[in-house]
Amino acid sequence: VQLVESGGGLVQPGGSLRLSCAASGGISSLHAMGWYRQDPGEQRELVASITSDGATIYADSVKGRFTISRDNAKNTIYLQMNSLKPRDSAVYFCNARITEWDGVTYGYWGQGTQVTVSS
Repeated sequence: VQLVESGGGLVQPGGSLRLSCAASGGISSLHAMGWYRQDPGEQRELVASITSDGATIYADSVKGRFTISRDNAKNTIYLQMNSLKPRDSAVYFCNARITEWDGVTYGYWGQGTQVTVSS
C-alpha cells in the first residue's frame, strides 16, 4: 500500500493551495483518512480528517479556511487550503487506515509535502 501526496509549494499569504493524497496497492477497505502537519522540532498535529462516509473534523486553527474532501472511487482525499497564513507553513502528511486483503487493518503515512506561505 502506498499513499502519494501532491500539491504542496510556495504561496503568498492569502493565497490557496490544494493538496491531494492517493492510496494504492492491496486495499480491501479504505477507512478514515486525514491530513496532519509538522514543523521542525514540533509534534505532528491533526489538520483535518474525513471518514469513509464523509464525516469531517477540523483543527480550530483551520476551520473556515480549509476543506477536506474525498473521492472514494479514486481512493483519494483532497485538502483545499484558502486564506493561507505564514503559520500554516509546515510539512503536510497524509494518513489513512486501510484494511488489506489479509483482513488486517494498518495505519499508513505518506511521505509528506512541503507547504510554505511567505511573501
